[in-house]
Amino acid sequence: MSATSQRIHGFAPISAPSARVLVLGSVPGTASLESGEYYGHPRNAFWPIMGELFGAGPDLDYATRARRLTRAGVAVWDVLRACRRTGSGDSEIERGSEVANDFDIFFAAHSRIRAIFLNGGMAEIAWRRFALPRMDLSLRALPVARLPSTSPAHASRTLAQKTAAWRAVARAATQR
Repeated sequence: MSATSQRIHGFAPISAPSARVLVLGSVPGTASLESGEYYGHPRNAFWPIMGELFGAGPDLDYATRARRLTRAGVAVWDVLRACRRTGSGDSEIERGSEVANDFDIFFAAHSRIRAIFLNGGMAEIAWRRFALPRMDLSLRALPVARLPSTSPAHASRTLAQKTAAWRAVARAATQR
């Protein structure tokens, strides 16, 4: 018997108008949806990495972590606003059910963003397939970099290796 797919909806971004970088995932997983927080799975490396880079680690409450990121010039969002999925993994997203977030509106309100970072392969695929083609031409010139996924499903790199790659976010956030 196959699992029934469910329509899921993402979260509002963690952001401030002063953001200089945007970190994009694909769409929240089940643990995130249940907790109402980005990267809510306890084994996801996102918050430990943000703790190392910006002092926004998992030992802090979610609101404090979000404030620390926005003060550092980091915005967090997902490429997809909604989709149908049978489980928690990106590989279980039903093809054809994806709806991208409205990046033209986002960038109009966050005009200082100078770089976009994609959290893993599915975020990159979704970005190229659903967001980029619909974006204003001037926004397509923003630098975009794929980073290793912070998901616990992608354990081919150590936390230290992932953190080293993610330091690019901190470098971009501090550039004026």
